[in-house]
Formats: sequence, C-alpha cells, structure tokens
Amino acid sequence: MRECEKFAPLMASMIETQLRRRGIIDAAVLAAIEGVPRHEFVAEEFRARAYDDVPLPIGDNQTISQPYIVAAMTAALHLRPSERVLEVGTGCGYQAAILSRLAKEVFTVERLPGLARSASERLSRLGCANAHVHCGDGTLGLPEFAPFDAILVAAAAPAVPAPLLAQLAEGGKMILPVGDPEHQELQLIEKQGTTFLKNTLEGCRFVPLVGYHGWQEPPAR
Repeated sequence: MRECEKFAPLMASMIETQLRRRGIIDAAVLAAIEGVPRHEFVAEEFRARAYDDVPLPIGDNQTISQPYIVAAMTAALHLRPSERVLEVGTGCGYQAAILSRLAKEVFTVERLPGLARSASERLSRLGCANAHVHCGDGTLGLPEFAPFDAILVAAAAPAVPAPLLAQLAEGGKMILPVGDPEHQELQLIEKQGTTFLKNTLEGCRFVPLVGYHGWQEPPAR
C-alpha cells in the first residue's frame, strides 16, 4: 500500500472531526489541507500521530501546530490566488505548504538554520515551487519583498512587531498569537489606510517568537 493511501483514512477523519465540526467550512482551505500530506512533515516516530488533534515536536524545541489552529489561522486570512503572503516561523514547512496552495507566492522566514534547510528541501520535494524559505529574524519581516497581502505569524509575540505592520499592503491582513508564554490569543489585524483594525479570535498556545521585536530569548516556562 502506498504511504498516502495508508494515511488517507486518518486525513479524512481529521478534516471531518477536527475541522468541519469545529466550524472550518471554507472549501478552498479544506481542499488545500487535504492536498498536503501532514505525515511528511513530522519525524518517523511521530507519523502515526501526524493527524491527531495535537501539536507535535519537530526538533529544536519547536512544534508543528495542531491541524485545527493551522486551518483556523489560514481561513481567517481569506486568501485569494493572486496574493503574496509572508509567514513568520517556517518550522517544518507544513503551514507554508498549505498557504502555497491558496496564494500566488509565499515567503516564509525561519530563524533556526537546520529547520530552514529541512523545510526548504521538503517543500521543494513536495512541489511547492511558490514557497520561498529564508533564514533570519522573522520579527523584521522581509522588507525587500514587501508589501504583503497577508502575514501569518506562527509563534507567540509579546506584542505585534512594528516591522510586520509596516509591511502589510493596503487592505492586507495579519494573524498572530499575542501574549505571554502561558496565555495567548489569536489577533486578526487589517490595515485600512493609516489605521490597523484588530479583532481577537480565540485563545491559543504557541512557542515563543524570538527576535528583535519578539522575545530576546525563549522565556522560561
């Protein structure tokens, strides 16, 4: 049995029980998630749990987010096929792979060289040619490629990084977790002229966003 066929029932169950039943009904988002083999983004010892409703370790004290939170953050951006997206916190590349199926281009930044390298190789192997991995301080964004129609931050910031706000296009949206290491909330921010409209969505739990405009080092837990 081919590996993807082996995991197909787990993928179908994940989409139905973890996503649809919890309110993720955007057909394009669900199709993008269905098109990305989540088991390819975790280590061999975690593959049997790849479709479980939990975050999983990917090395370097980082995690792949639980499927629901990936879907919820993606759906909140309402991406169009013509848009350019910045992701901060590449990790294993799973979120970038999903974004790449919904947007024209994805620029993703990872501060840890080992993760950036492996994510880039994985995305290339899986045919995500429009996802571009950069290694560096994600809190600074990628000003040379700005502005972005959407920004997704996959790590928890103590406050919204100012450079990311500056790199949003007019009408652009940013979603990110904001808070301390133990208590965070997802914030959706939309740029309207010189104003940034903020909407708080739900509580969440992410690894810390480390960088000049984030935590200076991983805070003690």
